[in-house]
Amino acid sequence: MERTIRAPATLRATVRVPGDKSISHRAAILNALASGPATVHNFLTAEDCLATLDCLRALGVDCRLEEQQAEATMKVEGVGLTGLREPEDVLDARNSGTTMRLLAGLLAGQPFLSLLTGDASLRSRPMARIVTPLREMSAQVWARAGDTCAPLAIRGGRLRGISYRTPVASAQVKSALLLAGLFAQGETTVEEPATSRDHTERMLAAMGADLRREGAAVRLAPPSQPLRPLNLRVPGDLSAAAFWMVAAALHPDAEVSLPGVGLNPTRTGLIEVLHRMGADIEVGEERIVGGEPVADITVRSSSLTGTVVEGGLLPRLIDEVPVLAVAAALARGPTVIRDAAELRVKESDRLATVAAELRRLGARLEERPDGLVIEGGARLRGAAVDSHGDHRLAMALAVAGLLAEGETVVAGSEAAAVSYPGFWRDLEALTSA
Repeated sequence: MERTIRAPATLRATVRVPGDKSISHRAAILNALASGPATVHNFLTAEDCLATLDCLRALGVDCRLEEQQAEATMKVEGVGLTGLREPEDVLDARNSGTTMRLLAGLLAGQPFLSLLTGDASLRSRPMARIVTPLREMSAQVWARAGDTCAPLAIRGGRLRGISYRTPVASAQVKSALLLAGLFAQGETTVEEPATSRDHTERMLAAMGADLRREGAAVRLAPPSQPLRPLNLRVPGDLSAAAFWMVAAALHPDAEVSLPGVGLNPTRTGLIEVLHRMGADIEVGEERIVGGEPVADITVRSSSLTGTVVEGGLLPRLIDEVPVLAVAAALARGPTVIRDAAELRVKESDRLATVAAELRRLGARLEERPDGLVIEGGARLRGAAVDSHGDHRLAMALAVAGLLAEGETVVAGSEAAAVSYPGFWRDLEALTSA
């Protein structure tokens, strides 16, 4: 499917971004393991999260969605730590790496056989990073291509806790091992080279798990009591808000308000970088919702300057690099993004696809093995571009189209539904306000 975007005269509106994808996944999985019912408001009904719900249903969990006033409520009846049942068929994670990796950790603790697959894109993404430590915990795990790619076959049970240092900072790997640790004998410790998003830790602690952080390590002891159901309202997704933040900062006549956005400190790298580049970003009404920091964000037209993004900042904005590249293309002076090799194994090789597609629009940038060098000061001109089936690239290219001369046509625009089902509706509302 194609979408045509033109630069609007103004960008002035309030956009309520959908519920946080990472939190929605975890709210479903962890509440499935709790003892009793839970209600999760503002649950994200994107394709990735729906894949998680379908897999949980196949494991015997009652998950129901109710649409109420333009938002979804998810109700789940937790089956406890020993209540999952062997699935009758292969579990399909579709395009969702979060679904596959987190469920692999969960299934490693179950005394039955499970098979996990996904679409062609997911079957090409690296899975050795979870296969290796789960085997160290005594799970039987097999994978295709020399145990590096899905489909996965898992026969779990009788796990032992381990101390493991992840080779890359990855919330998915960390969460998979913590989920397996719920079923292990002895303590499970996960240490990262840099801090990745901590939604799993926050949620487990709120549900009564014996979990503590010590520097770069997270320690989880086997539960001595059932997990408590956790009712919550999912904050707005900062990764979704990022597209409108960049569009507003770069448009010459813009003021966009984004109420109720999650500001977990492990996720706010983009805000820090945009501030450093000179963006006019106002953060107000800060509060705690369901254990997560939330605030209202307003972004206004700004004059941006290039910067350097590297090191421990990358895990805190890894999903926002495609739209950050759009900002860098239009900023004054160069921007250098380093230590981002992880982007080569996402839904697309995001370093390659971002570079190729932004060049079509007139951006001047160089692809590096672990990042991008973006010259800045470009004058974007509309062109035909392609999402390569990558939801974040589709939306980043749409933002570029809002800032380019002429028409930009995005092929594969339907990919946005993987994480932001209402993206094109919100774009139309924003540009017609």
